[in-house]
Amino acid sequence: MTTVLRLAKITPDNFDAAIGLKVRPDQEHLVAPVVKSLAEAYVHPETAWPRLILDGDRPVGFLMAFFDIDFADGDGDGDGGEGADLRSGLWRLNIAAGEQGRGYGRFAVESVAAEIRRRGGTRLTTTWHPGGEGPEQFYLGLGFRLTGETSGDQRVGELELA
Repeated sequence: MTTVLRLAKITPDNFDAAIGLKVRPDQEHLVAPVVKSLAEAYVHPETAWPRLILDGDRPVGFLMAFFDIDFADGDGDGDGGEGADLRSGLWRLNIAAGEQGRGYGRFAVESVAAEIRRRGGTRLTTTWHPGGEGPEQFYLGLGFRLTGETSGDQRVGELELA
């Protein structure tokens, strides 16, 4: 049986399914819960892009992307200033505990990359917690390279989009 992977906007009809998605207990310290992501999307509607990952009609994960955030704009006014460093990327990725290792994370990254390309972008940025229990090998395996930057206690990686 072939299933169709797709992304869906978060709506009142799928909200409970979205916030019910949980990563494995040993991963809970590595990624914020979906409900926090949706709260952040609510206060950053101009840049946040939250989506439910569906396999057919079955929710298997959640992603939140961001578009055109200025990382060089240290004063937070969003004007970019002289050294604008606009970035787009993957803000959050939660694959449900029982659904990991089935290609859903790869699909999520590829979907965000396609949306960035559609918007005219050429690179995808994301962050992750370092360490063996984190997703570093997953991201490096997809072609991300470490930038040498950090964001808090997380490493920053970039994927060049051709």
